[in-house]
Amino acid sequence: MSELKKIREQKNLTQEELAEKSGISVRTIQRIEAGTYPKGYTLKTLAATLDISEKQLLHQEIPQEIFVENSLPSSEKDEVLNYTLIKMINLSSIPFAWFPVANFLPPLLMMLFTKEKSSIVKQIISLQIFLAIISPIIFLIVAFLKLGSASVMITMICLTLGNVFIILRNAYEIDKKRNLRYSLNFSII
Repeated sequence: MSELKKIREQKNLTQEELAEKSGISVRTIQRIEAGTYPKGYTLKTLAATLDISEKQLLHQEIPQEIFVENSLPSSEKDEVLNYTLIKMINLSSIPFAWFPVANFLPPLLMMLFTKEKSSIVKQIISLQIFLAIISPIIFLIVAFLKLGSASVMITMICLTLGNVFIILRNAYEIDKKRNLRYSLNFSII
């Protein structure tokens, strides 16, 4: 347990109350309590707000837990992620999986409304935007080849099922491994 959490709990403050009193974001307080060391302004402000010395705030116990290497980028490791929300954002693409031009809109809107802007969410939306670009191109190529209406229909069904599979497989991986199975090497947003 971090020193900040111990001291905050001794003073009967919630993270939100400490954030309000100090002017420091709840997210920053969560990061510090998760093991990040406060520096500069943050350290001075928290020490002054809690009426303790800066040295007391920096003293931390070494946790006795075994840490598993996470495949998230280093900027994400410090964040506390809501994987249930991330999974819901991923699954929100399913209703529009058949209409690739709009399949990225539900997760994009959910990201904006919930303010969950982690790299995993950005990858989910980037993948759906990529599919929204690629699917019509594949569909048009098959249509221009004039292979018949059956091939156009099969292509449309395959593209839809492929998108649904990607969404469901990523949801499974978010549940089990806290990561995406299918992602791009770049981010569109």
